[in-house]
Amino acid sequence: MKPLAKLLHQKTLLICGLIFIILLTIPVILGRNLDYLESAKTSIVKKKAPKTLAYHNHPKQPNQHTSSLRVPMNYLKSSETKPYPNLQQHPQLWIKVSLKKQRVYLIDQNKILYTMYASTGIEDGERNTPKGTYQIESERAPYFYSPAMHEGAFYAVSFLNHGIYLFHSTPTNQQQQFLPDIAADLGKRPSSHGCVHLTVADSKWVYDNIPYNTKVVIK
Repeated sequence: MKPLAKLLHQKTLLICGLIFIILLTIPVILGRNLDYLESAKTSIVKKKAPKTLAYHNHPKQPNQHTSSLRVPMNYLKSSETKPYPNLQQHPQLWIKVSLKKQRVYLIDQNKILYTMYASTGIEDGERNTPKGTYQIESERAPYFYSPAMHEGAFYAVSFLNHGIYLFHSTPTNQQQQFLPDIAADLGKRPSSHGCVHLTVADSKWVYDNIPYNTKVVIK
């Protein structure tokens, strides 16, 4: 073979060998890249997972109150189906009256312990339940009747003006019979002359348990 032809033949063999080596190497390189991409994808998924778990596990707020209000309301019974709070365990208990929600809340610091259906004063400028901060006063009575208003009530407890503004049961007539039309307003709308109407059971509990000087906030 002539020198030039021999040289071309050698170069051709060398090029063919290089091409063969490259063809053998490509699958290995691609396989490594695919393994790297798959590993990176798995890593991304694992990093996202805790965010999804955290989203579904928000802690409850400390002031959150799980209500067990009796539905429908029964003006003879307690507003909630759970027991009333034990005042020995909550010596700092105070009372909040919500005019907007027509509710009475028994609260220890910022935690609502119990919710009561209520009906406050008709907002006509004369029969409004006064907003402010007051205290339970010494006046209380198992029953009273007002000839001027043609209404009475059980379990009255004064919080302002010594017997003028009271917590008491939904009203009665002179025969001590409850007035269903007014009782139906509990938890829904104002219907009183300024006092705070409660269910019979709730008013009895307040009468029997809430001590003198307990703070009352009305707003």
